[in-house]
Amino acid sequence: MIEPAQRIKQLPRYLFAEIDRLIREKTAQGVDVIRLGIGDPDRPTPAYIIERMAAETGRPENHHYPPNEGLTEFKEAAAAYYRERFGVVLDPEREVLPLIGSKEGIANISFCFVDPGDLNLVPDPGYPVYSIGTCFAGGEVYRMPLTAANGYLPRLDQVPAEAAARAKLIFLNYPNNPTGAVASLEFFQEAVAFARRHRVLICHDAAYSELVFDGGRPLSLLEAEGAKEVGIEFSSLSKSFNMTGWRIGFAAGSAAALEVLGRFKTNVDSGLFKAIQYAGAEALNNRQRDSFIASLQELYRERRDIVVGALRCLGWPIDPPRGSFYIWAPVPKGYTAQEFTALLLEQAGVAVTPGRGFGEYGEGFFRIALTVESGRLREAMDRISRVARYV
Repeated sequence: MIEPAQRIKQLPRYLFAEIDRLIREKTAQGVDVIRLGIGDPDRPTPAYIIERMAAETGRPENHHYPPNEGLTEFKEAAAAYYRERFGVVLDPEREVLPLIGSKEGIANISFCFVDPGDLNLVPDPGYPVYSIGTCFAGGEVYRMPLTAANGYLPRLDQVPAEAAARAKLIFLNYPNNPTGAVASLEFFQEAVAFARRHRVLICHDAAYSELVFDGGRPLSLLEAEGAKEVGIEFSSLSKSFNMTGWRIGFAAGSAAALEVLGRFKTNVDSGLFKAIQYAGAEALNNRQRDSFIASLQELYRERRDIVVGALRCLGWPIDPPRGSFYIWAPVPKGYTAQEFTALLLEQAGVAVTPGRGFGEYGEGFFRIALTVESGRLREAMDRISRVARYV
């Protein structure tokens, strides 16, 4: 067989693909594994979205190539959603770009702006695709530590001058995966000032924007003054509307940056199936949207409280996260992240994600996804109690 490219040889197995492989092995052995690793919503896509999709798939005109720049109805729906939810005004033709899921845009944005020798500022712990996309484009990664002491926000004032001078992109993600932290408008304003000062593009991953709790409200980077001049926001319908398998999202913000990303995309993909874009517009604009999102927030808040309460009873020093659908917890003393998650899978049949998979500052932690029913979560916590306590 022909040798793969060096960039592929150096590429580790994708974290969640490896977790899925281990789960399949245990399942094949007859183990009833409770899967708390991958953040894939367990509830179905709302009926009102499915009904629109069914109607649109029956229209022959929707089975042709979509416009390269995306359907006007979907872009207008995205702009209306931003206006209603965040008070942000967007030009749907210039400041909204449909994506085949936000992961695609996040992975491709480095190809648009990064040359070999350039550097991207990446949160650590953080979604692995920020670093993977950077490396594929030939860039280097500067890791910004996210620590509990700073509320899992990067200390932008501590980014070395040399790193800031070489940087092309800075990735942010709030509500945060994996920590569940949320950011304030003041922090986003600080990030905009940093981007202006160092001429970098902010790439904000807003996949969990609607999943906030305890009276918090969804917040967009683009609410910060001047953000559209120096930033883009990657929005996803996956988590907010239970549409992970549909692969639909969009980027919004800087028209100049989106023109570059759009130019790249027209050369590597052919856009989203029209029917999915129409269904996405329905998700964003249907009058049932707000009540569905409110029910989703309550569902994950209830699950969060179950897990946090159980871990506290087992001695874990943990506060309830204010966003996303993850719990970020320290591993007990004497274990690495990998060792502890292996223990839970082997002895409890509970699959969680080792924090080291999100970066070097994730070592010493593990992540629980709240994407199974409450009864199953209680069972998982009961199983964990039989094999582990925090000491």
